[in-house]
Amino acid sequence: MKHSLLLFYLLFFCSSCNQSLLQVDVSKKESAQQIKTTAEVPFETNFLLFLPADYKSKKEWPLLLFLHGAGERGIDLEKVAVHGPPKLARQGKLQEFIIIAPQCPTGDYWDSHEQQHNLIQLIRTAKEELKVNSNKVYVTGLSMGGFGTWELAANLHNQIAAAAPVCGGGSKWNSRLLKNVPIWAFHGAKDDIVPPELSEEMVEAIQEKGGNAKLTIFPNANHNSWDDAFNTEELYQWLLEQSLENRE
Repeated sequence: MKHSLLLFYLLFFCSSCNQSLLQVDVSKKESAQQIKTTAEVPFETNFLLFLPADYKSKKEWPLLLFLHGAGERGIDLEKVAVHGPPKLARQGKLQEFIIIAPQCPTGDYWDSHEQQHNLIQLIRTAKEELKVNSNKVYVTGLSMGGFGTWELAANLHNQIAAAAPVCGGGSKWNSRLLKNVPIWAFHGAKDDIVPPELSEEMVEAIQEKGGNAKLTIFPNANHNSWDDAFNTEELYQWLLEQSLENRE
């Protein structure tokens, strides 16, 4: 289908970092995917990969990394597609992006040291082996994934073109690293799980450093503000307008 995204899950094992980690078969719509390496600093990540239907037609594509919430942790990749960009991708939307949606193991968190390492390696692999525009790498996530988004944007502040954390929070100390990263945060005013003040504090801290951060508060939304956030069509156009090439 012209407007459908191809979802790939290729299951494989890589015993050497010199071997190809992503062996994408664009003729398949769905299969299972895992990266597992025995490199000097090993990492293992299960994820969903969505490619535009006309992936072959362009030399490079923007990359959108999506981090799910705590309820989607585990070993069932189907959980990863219940919200956000993966859900929209299965509806044939977001044709403009390569979308990668990894799954966090049960009991771990996206902002942990191990998972941040895995995400950094995953992005590096994608840039090496997929047709990724390195100037247009974006990260977004909800709840636990919102916290992970704030942390990853700080850790990769020179590589992430923009970030869109949803109902998350982070360390205000990272504002010094995030001041050059365009950020559009989202939160529900009635959130009784993650207080909206956590997003407000991060955005204010970055703005005080002269950064480019903004916040949308949905007045009637509770913790599931991700429904409103990821249905905001302007978000995706805003992301595509952000590029490392435009950064001072």
